[in-house]
Amino acid sequence: MTTTQTSVVQDLGTLAHRLSHPAGARCVCEPPQVLADRPDGTVVRSGAIVAKAHASDSDHEALAARIALAAAPQLTGILLPPLTAPGRSLTAPEPSGGPQHPEPSEPPLPAPRPVTLWPLGAPVDPSDPEAAPWAEAAVLLARLHRTEPPFRLPAMRGPAKAARAVARMRAALPGDPAVLPVLAGWRALPAWARGEVPAPARRSGFLCHGDLHLGQLVRHPAPDGPWLLIDVDDAGTGDPAWDLGRPAAWYASGLLAAEDWFVFLDAYRSAGGPAVPADGDPWPELDVPARALTVQTAALALAKCAAEQRRPDEHEQLMIESCARIATLPPELAADHAS
Repeated sequence: MTTTQTSVVQDLGTLAHRLSHPAGARCVCEPPQVLADRPDGTVVRSGAIVAKAHASDSDHEALAARIALAAAPQLTGILLPPLTAPGRSLTAPEPSGGPQHPEPSEPPLPAPRPVTLWPLGAPVDPSDPEAAPWAEAAVLLARLHRTEPPFRLPAMRGPAKAARAVARMRAALPGDPAVLPVLAGWRALPAWARGEVPAPARRSGFLCHGDLHLGQLVRHPAPDGPWLLIDVDDAGTGDPAWDLGRPAAWYASGLLAAEDWFVFLDAYRSAGGPAVPADGDPWPELDVPARALTVQTAALALAKCAAEQRRPDEHEQLMIESCARIATLPPELAADHAS
């Protein structure tokens, strides 16, 4: 961990501790716990408070709109609401000499990365795949997609994240033939799925999460509250099929069991989700997002392997091989999305 990363983690831990620790009480708290530490998000927990430093290149106006979305009454019971007050500036100088226990609505925020504050939730247990909340995730997505955007929002960032993953892979492995299958799959996608043009108008106005996977669900209040979606950094308006793209890609590549996929799909349809028809073949709508998420996953896997100086594991290799296959598929399923 670099000196800068260490400073960010320490600042976040101090901030979360100040908000979770009762004023004047003798401190017997455990040390802050790092939940994630990546360039696009460092997350630190102290007590019942989670502090998140977002990417340093975040669009502050767009991020503020997304945080306000999570706090909007229309999204109650769907998105985990923030402790950061909507509309407040998301960056401020590092605290010095201020109150030791400020109110959650007006925290001192470390600079220069935008910081938000959240209540602690209980995440999905990765050691218990049979208890994975696929049906609950699908219902939350359907409710999200059916909700009218409460105010003007930026575009969902899913395609932009896919493009960023491919760029990261190229930078990590310049001239390496290992990237060729992934690039072939990438070039076979329509321009909107590569983030180069907006999605087709008929599919672009839905409220979307933008980065759905099981790590984006928590129970709140912990440990037994209802499931809620977290991490709105990529949320916005767009094609709701994108939010089904990752589980669809996992199913198509053999990483997600058929029974789990059909539990997810049936629950989404039963809840009135608009991304796919209520019955019949869902793949004309899911094909492009599933291909794009396959490429994104494979690109990130290769970049990670390069950084760790290792070969892809079995699951990563499956996604890379899937890119080679999807590059050869006929484009008919993607006709409605053609750019």
